[in-house]
Amino acid sequence: MGTVALVRGTMTATVRRQRPRRLACWALMAVLLADQLALSDTLAVMSVDLGSESMKVAIVKPGVPMEIVLNKESRRKTPVIVTLKENERFFGDSAASMAIKSPKATLRYFQHLLGKQEDNPHVALYRARFPEHELGFDPQRQTVYFQISPQLQFSPEEVLGMVLNYSRSLAEDFAEQPIKDAVITVPAFFNQAERRAVLQAARMAGLKVLQLINDNTATALSYGVFRRKDINTTAQNIMFYDMGSGSTVCTIVTYQTVKTKEAGMQPQLQIRGVGFDRTLGGLEMELRLREHLAGLFNEQRKGQRVKDVRENPRAMAKLLREANRLKTVLSANADHMAQIEGLMDDVDFKAKVTRVEFEELCADLFERVARPVQQALQSAEMNLDEIEQVILVGGATRVPKVQEVLLKAVGKEELGKNINADEAAAMGAVYQAAALSKAFKVKPFIVRDAVIYPILVEFTREVEEEPGVHSLKHNRRVLFSRMGPYPQRKVITFNRYSHDFNFHVNYGDLGFLGPKDLRVFGSQNLTTVKLKGVGESFKKYPDYESKGIKAHFNLDESGVLSLDRVESVFETLVEDSPEEESTLTKLGNTISSLFGGGTTPDTKENGTDTIQEEEESPAEGSKDEPGEQVELKEETEAPVEDTSQPSPPEPKGDAAADGEKATDKENGGKSECLSMFFSPLSSFFLKSPLSPLTPLPMGFLDFLLQVRQPLAQSPSI
Repeated sequence: MGTVALVRGTMTATVRRQRPRRLACWALMAVLLADQLALSDTLAVMSVDLGSESMKVAIVKPGVPMEIVLNKESRRKTPVIVTLKENERFFGDSAASMAIKSPKATLRYFQHLLGKQEDNPHVALYRARFPEHELGFDPQRQTVYFQISPQLQFSPEEVLGMVLNYSRSLAEDFAEQPIKDAVITVPAFFNQAERRAVLQAARMAGLKVLQLINDNTATALSYGVFRRKDINTTAQNIMFYDMGSGSTVCTIVTYQTVKTKEAGMQPQLQIRGVGFDRTLGGLEMELRLREHLAGLFNEQRKGQRVKDVRENPRAMAKLLREANRLKTVLSANADHMAQIEGLMDDVDFKAKVTRVEFEELCADLFERVARPVQQALQSAEMNLDEIEQVILVGGATRVPKVQEVLLKAVGKEELGKNINADEAAAMGAVYQAAALSKAFKVKPFIVRDAVIYPILVEFTREVEEEPGVHSLKHNRRVLFSRMGPYPQRKVITFNRYSHDFNFHVNYGDLGFLGPKDLRVFGSQNLTTVKLKGVGESFKKYPDYESKGIKAHFNLDESGVLSLDRVESVFETLVEDSPEEESTLTKLGNTISSLFGGGTTPDTKENGTDTIQEEEESPAEGSKDEPGEQVELKEETEAPVEDTSQPSPPEPKGDAAADGEKATDKENGGKSECLSMFFSPLSSFFLKSPLSPLTPLPMGFLDFLLQVRQPLAQSPSI
């Protein structure tokens, strides 16, 4: 009996000792579960389809795949309008309702001023369209700002930052959790200055921009995602014609499945051709109607010695709102009665407008409808017979005359309307946001966007044509060619410099733009890079052979160019016994493989190519010096197509010699390994421009320069 009691007592004691452990285990599980729940509450991502007139916001969160956000009025799109007063701000529909009472403080279509200097034709056009707004001049940045009152002034970037912050609040209210990661759409024709201005606005809004995606690319992605099963190895060419409120873009996209290393056969879209008109859209049609209605109102009051209605900002705001409604109604009706109560001086306005009159007012606009189609075909080097379908996107494509002219221009039986013209871009952008976010796993869809504006490097060098005869030679090297894919990295090597020098980063041939578009585009010079310390690097390594000055450029997923670094590269041959590799040999082999000193299997797999370009044709009587080539090294990871890959080109010159040396080593002969040394250079690099918070000098349009300090040394400028 005593033994049994002892056993029971022991068992009881054991159970008591295990209770605290079980409680600790349950507590740990509860903490982990709480962490998972907290993590899931911050997983949402958003997209903003930022149009000229309205924006659409979409989100993805666990359990909610690709949903359009409803605003406070339960509408799926929100007007891009801001009303700014001393102590309060209004956005969206609330701001639109304030446009009549406070036209000067209500800002719209301010995106047209992003990245524009004061002398840009678009600034003058904005003043003509909206004379109620007072645009001040910032002499430091050479840009304009909105002068709301003597105490209130805002740059276009700041106003856009407010709108993006408002879109973020709408998304967070809809998702019921905080959101920071976003993909924002921008027009395909935005240049470097305009893209950087959008990024600056997003930073002020507290958004982490995963990518700036072109709105035409986002639309094409949305179309492809929902038709994934229809995409196969046969290329399909689709044309998207997008006429929005402020502009028109025509895009040719090729859909096809390609073979990838990671996931096998996957669908891909490739932008093949793009054409655009920056000012052709619904807004210009509404402005024509507004002017027509103002003329009718003045005609009705003729002889009464009253003021011109065009001099009354509130009356013109009412007329613009009525013109917008009238344009929409005339798209479905042959005529309509325009009417406004108390237009000016408590006088009502009423007039009948027919669709024929509307089309006559916009006759010159309709003549421009086909031009983006022709531009897109030219840039894609295709003809209409290769286009399988033309799909309409954008609200202004609902105007019957636009469809009539476009149908005649493309020569098709009908125009495709099988896509949501208002929400396609937002849905494509939020799909891309989910793909870029680490919180979601989506089916791969390869996107190959295209460079609209080519970018090149220009530099001048002194050459000796004959003994004792020196002359200056101007060189141009294309970094990113027109309609080439991006993102992309390029390395340009300057082989003939042993002292400090400058080079210019400019836009390339813009001959495809008309004279008016060129004036709107602005300066073709992106920046001038001034290199310091080149001569010092040669003095530091006198016994080594120079392999040139290498500048590393990056055109990222947002289409934004940056100069990552510039370095001076030297090499020397170090003999070593084949039996044992020294530390220097291993270091040399490692650096050589990283920076292209020989062909390795990794470089073949990554699709890294070295492009050697010849000099431009010299003037008559001049001769090229040997070794004057500028090397362009392309670093890009492209999907491997399902075709037989051509063998890589055989290495030339030193590369071939290096390959032979590697072969000798494998055969057990004497080995000579390549050791490379890099001397960092104090250089200027490209950084965010147009900061709206602090006035910054802006001698050129697209980039600001900032000194890069290597190894905590004082820069030499």
